[in-house]
Amino acid sequence: MHSRSPSQRRRVAAIGVGLAVAATSASVVATAPVANAVPLVDVTIVATNDFHGRLLPARDAGGAAKLATAVDSVRAQYGAENTIFAAAGDLIGASTFESFIQQDKPTIDALNASGLDVSAVGNHEFDKGYADLTDRVMAPFDAETNPFGGAEWTYIGANVKMRDSGEDALDPTYVQTIGEGDAAVQVGFVGAVTENLPELVSPDGIAEIEVTDVVEAVNTEADALEAEGVDLVVLLVHEGAPTTDCAAIGALGADTDFGEIVKSVDSSVDAIVSGHTHLAYDCRLGSDEAPATMRPVVSAGQYGFNLNRLTFTVDAGGLVPPVVESSEIINVARTTDPFAEDPEVKAIVDDAVAVSTELGAEPLGQIAGPFTRSRLADGTTENRGGESTMGHLVAEAQRWASDTQIGFINPGGLRADILGLAEGGYPATVTFKQAADAQSFANTLVKMQLTGAQIKALLEEQWQPDGSSRPFYPLGLSEGFEWSYDPTAARGERVTGMYLDGEAIDPAASYSVVANSFLASGGDNFSTFKEGTNPQDTGYADLQAIVDYMAEFADDAPLAVDYAQDSVGATFPEAAPASYGPGDTLEMTLSSLVLAPTNNISMVQDDEVELSVGGKSLGTFPVDPTVIAANPESGVVSDESGTLAVSTTLPAYSGTPEGILVTGTETGTEILVPVALEEGAGEAAVTAKRNPKGPLKAGKKKLKVTVKVRLDGEPASGEVTLVGAGVDKTVELNDKGRAVTRIGPFEDKGTQVVTVSYGDASDTLRFKVR
Repeated sequence: MHSRSPSQRRRVAAIGVGLAVAATSASVVATAPVANAVPLVDVTIVATNDFHGRLLPARDAGGAAKLATAVDSVRAQYGAENTIFAAAGDLIGASTFESFIQQDKPTIDALNASGLDVSAVGNHEFDKGYADLTDRVMAPFDAETNPFGGAEWTYIGANVKMRDSGEDALDPTYVQTIGEGDAAVQVGFVGAVTENLPELVSPDGIAEIEVTDVVEAVNTEADALEAEGVDLVVLLVHEGAPTTDCAAIGALGADTDFGEIVKSVDSSVDAIVSGHTHLAYDCRLGSDEAPATMRPVVSAGQYGFNLNRLTFTVDAGGLVPPVVESSEIINVARTTDPFAEDPEVKAIVDDAVAVSTELGAEPLGQIAGPFTRSRLADGTTENRGGESTMGHLVAEAQRWASDTQIGFINPGGLRADILGLAEGGYPATVTFKQAADAQSFANTLVKMQLTGAQIKALLEEQWQPDGSSRPFYPLGLSEGFEWSYDPTAARGERVTGMYLDGEAIDPAASYSVVANSFLASGGDNFSTFKEGTNPQDTGYADLQAIVDYMAEFADDAPLAVDYAQDSVGATFPEAAPASYGPGDTLEMTLSSLVLAPTNNISMVQDDEVELSVGGKSLGTFPVDPTVIAANPESGVVSDESGTLAVSTTLPAYSGTPEGILVTGTETGTEILVPVALEEGAGEAAVTAKRNPKGPLKAGKKKLKVTVKVRLDGEPASGEVTLVGAGVDKTVELNDKGRAVTRIGPFEDKGTQVVTVSYGDASDTLRFKVR
């Protein structure tokens, strides 16, 4: 091994400063090194990142068998003895079902067979904790003691330390020799994981380790490798750029996670292979005045769709720095001159599919009815422009799993219905495979804070930009969140009301929300998600959220289907008055009162709804359940099925109610439609709302009851009583005339009635227990 002095390695203007940016595409050749008597050695690095157990080819994945062939094609072209296969982390975790169901063992085997040499750790390597990584994934395979482990490559992480001692928790570096004798060079790798790791995985799983500063840890190890005579040093870092634009990457400020890395790692680092942000780029960053010193900064994107290739010329005598001869992004999934599937890896994948089919039959729990996506008028064609029980289920499961206030899911994230294995009707058993088919993207759950105003903007974005193939794209919502809208209003002005657990959303207040990683990045034109504060990728896969939710709520008793509407449309005549009072005639048209049914699958719908104002019933009204026919021009429907034209006289009421309450007689729908109402006579008005809206499981859940009492239009004081269904409870009103309490759980099945009273005024809660 030939060492070099610091002066021999010193570069023009410190390459890490990033004074100027040069962006290159594949196969850009830099200035050749000066000739010398010592051999020049070609070193090729082929790299991947964020594979996430994507064993099978897909629209965004190359497939493990083709990935192996693509790596071998690089070895064949540039010499297997001169090629190193490296990765920048997240090879496992957030995986698709074929890998997930076996704790990513098929992915480990596939990458072993592909000859992976070294990888940085990513945040998803810690999904099950540090001990799982070291004691299972990295430990040798043993059919008895470690059947799901056995990674044969080296995992490195220079900035992962033991919390108590400060010692390395993982190997910080990896060194491999290329060539022999005087023509031998040493290639060193330094690994690092994002400093945000504690925010992305369960704190309990990494309690014994800490993540230190990336730049400080990398510089320490890279400088040490250089001092030891390592000829080429490559940083494998699980942190990445927010864009694929090389100029923008070079312009990132040192106050950004990746900008600090690009600008501040020492010149001892010859190249940066990155990941985490799932973007593909092939850049050279450094000084335009010294092209030979420009450092490659690359990423292959995600899911084995691409590979990065970097080829260096290295002076075995160490007299001049390594030079990047060429680089490229290799499309593993290409359809022109496609890569064949490696037979050995294909056999691993085929076996994983077979095992997943068998294990996929394992039951998760029981459901009381079918969870379906919305349908067009034909009852069979999926309608992503409609609210659905699948949307309700997934949004609520993700809200529960992330412990947030509101969950959102995009219709395109619902890939199948969950019907269960129903022999002779429901209850029916749900299997792992059914859940995986419904949540097949292996997105992770991202938590963030949104203001009430941002939530409104998000709901307005459901009406997609002009020219979109789906003009209306409704988000699935978790329990307790309802909203109203005017479908005829101008863009950006359609949302008329938003409520969480019966309370109006405050535009200035902050709410914790969750969405899958696709939505959270602004997918499907929901750009407001990108404005959220304190975003945290939990590392919790969407499939795992469904699995855990079923274990919690579908084990002891069948999980009930939430048929209640999350939203109701309301339009008023052009000549409608500015406000209404007792005795006035109210005319309005309600829409989106039913969920579109699927052929041959029964669904609970409201044949009629009750309307009330200030606790006084206006009566029940029949709903037209006709599914709105497809628009001949766009071929897409909006979520307007289930309509009702109302013309009724407002009764006497007390105070100034906030609007007209729409209550489904069968589904549990309960949504307030804002209407400008004048102050009524001096009477007490009691309004009681419940959450969840749908049926309860006997002996399982308590019912949250929110009570509001107005007296002469002002907040009342004193106590309210709740009586019925085994409940006999008194609750004190606060200074705003409100009270919140919980009742239950309820053992008796069937329809239950609880009367909430304040003096002679009362409101009634009706709900079903199953």
